Amino acid sequence: MKTQLIEEAYRIARERYAAVGVDTEEALKRLQGISLSLHCWQADDVIGFENRGGALSGGIQTTGNYPGRARNVGELRADILKAASYIPGTHRLSLHEIYGEFGGEAVDRDQVEVKHFQGWIEWAREHGMKLDFNSTSFSHPKSGSLSLSNPDPEIRNFWIEHTKRCRAIAEAMGETQGDPCIMNLWVHDGSKDQTVNRMLYRELLRDSLDRIFERKYEHMKDCVESKVFGIGLESYTVGSNDFYIAYATSRGKIVTLDTGHFHPTELVADKLSSLLLFTPEVMLHVSRPVRWDSDHVTIMNDDTLELAKEIVRCDALDRVHIGLDYFDASINRIGAYVVGARATQKCLMQALLEPLDKLRACEAADQGFERLALLEESKSLPWNAVWDMFCLRNDVPVGEEFIPDVERYEAEVTSKR
Repeated sequence: MKTQLIEEAYRIARERYAAVGVDTEEALKRLQGISLSLHCWQADDVIGFENRGGALSGGIQTTGNYPGRARNVGELRADILKAASYIPGTHRLSLHEIYGEFGGEAVDRDQVEVKHFQGWIEWAREHGMKLDFNSTSFSHPKSGSLSLSNPDPEIRNFWIEHTKRCRAIAEAMGETQGDPCIMNLWVHDGSKDQTVNRMLYRELLRDSLDRIFERKYEHMKDCVESKVFGIGLESYTVGSNDFYIAYATSRGKIVTLDTGHFHPTELVADKLSSLLLFTPEVMLHVSRPVRWDSDHVTIMNDDTLELAKEIVRCDALDRVHIGLDYFDASINRIGAYVVGARATQKCLMQALLEPLDKLRACEAADQGFERLALLEESKSLPWNAVWDMFCLRNDVPVGEEFIPDVERYEAEVTSKR
């Protein structure tokens, strides 16, 4: 797309937005400051580098068998950098514990150390990409249906030690990069059929978490993530939304809201304003559920758009961390990264361009018709011209221009794996 056309479209858009009291330059500046946390597991279907050879388990599932997944740390890093080259702005990378560099050595999860991620720390520093982290309770012989809530003290202690070590790794990452590493804790614990011991398992989970969080760190932040159900764990989830909201508010932890971890009729955006009143920050895992937590690639749909708007309306860009969390193995994985990340950014762009001052004035004056009319007319304002300018200024492809480049990378690199 010719630069002259983009600039002319932006000039018109800037004037149009100014008429409703919106400064497009300010919106561009604010979007530039938002870093998404890209998820490493999209590139390899959540397999990691432990080389256990087992299938993905623990209430989650990857569907599809598109060729070209990353098979080692070198391929994974190359794919992440390639995807990032099409995404405007500066972004973070979220790692699961199973993506450590173990050098062919059998390192069980209760023995993992900072040294297994030193290569990632150095690589991230070299490429100006800050790291986030996740403990990994799934796809392991001791996973079963219960991990941190397991009545067997040997198994429960194994996962407690694993998570403690993950926090230490996150602390080292945060200290090195001079910015807190956000560490997310999610366990799949639950039951396929009905249980009569709900309280027991939740007491065990609470006590396990208290032991895990005993040590205080300065360079990492703890998040706890709920889920409605997992595959094979449909009837009961120990770490439910109610459990983790109660735990986080009582312990000063961050709540993670995964957009696929709620009933299809729930609006995740509506939860933000309540949580932000009682928890220090909120972590988002953004994906696209289709009838269930299927982790489809994020698109610019109503749910994601409302989520972005609510962040801006709550003036919470500095308190809400935005991570991506989908793993689609049915399409080009690099393309999945790019489509999902750019779609999330497009939603944030529209949120930042909303004529919020005028809308709030209408609401304060009880002008319901005027508020509704302005909300509707805002949908057709030329936000896309501002988005194109954002891409242009970040020296990434504008519009659909990235598609042939992704196809070329597939032909030359990933298809030969």
